[in-house]
Amino acid sequence: MNIILMGCPGAGKGTQSAKLKERFDLTHISTGDVLRAEIASGSALGKQVADIINQGNLVPDALMISMLENIVKSTSKGIIFDGFPRTVAQAEALDEMLKRFGREITHVIMIDLPASEVVNRICSRRQCKACKAIVRVDMKQPLEKCPSCGGELYTRADDTEERAKHRLEVYYHDTLPVKSYYENSGKYAVVNGAQTPEQVFENLVQILTK
Repeated sequence: MNIILMGCPGAGKGTQSAKLKERFDLTHISTGDVLRAEIASGSALGKQVADIINQGNLVPDALMISMLENIVKSTSKGIIFDGFPRTVAQAEALDEMLKRFGREITHVIMIDLPASEVVNRICSRRQCKACKAIVRVDMKQPLEKCPSCGGELYTRADDTEERAKHRLEVYYHDTLPVKSYYENSGKYAVVNGAQTPEQVFENLVQILTK
């Protein structure tokens, strides 16, 4: 089982990927986590990636594929690709890369969410500095401490309203064509992302166990 979980920023891909990882014993590859880890390493590649992301742009395809290939070849488990591919070129490169390891994508699932809800969700996200958990807060009474470990919460640079709107523009321009790439593959399905996380997860499990 090798899954691509699609959806605009804030659709809940990370939350659902974590649940699916536990349910089906999969390797979770979050491009966001991969990129943040590279940036945190302070490497020359990390600095290059940081400059690209800080401008609100997508990391070049070849660069992203090379980072993901190292992870793919090190696991024998099924994989959830969370937030990748984001362009048709990346989708084609991913297919070629997986083929080299005798793998193929088995499911492509879109978590669909209206644009207005996307911005609201992104702007209400906070991350814990201690346990790295992502927490959604009430904007009228925002939390300062992580409800899980008591660590300090902060707003990530890409979770501001301005950045959220720019990320949506990039998503609609570059990523939606990926939907067309997979739609007629017989592997594509859509889940309503406006439901509760529990309902979304139930729908995902139904698709994956059919």
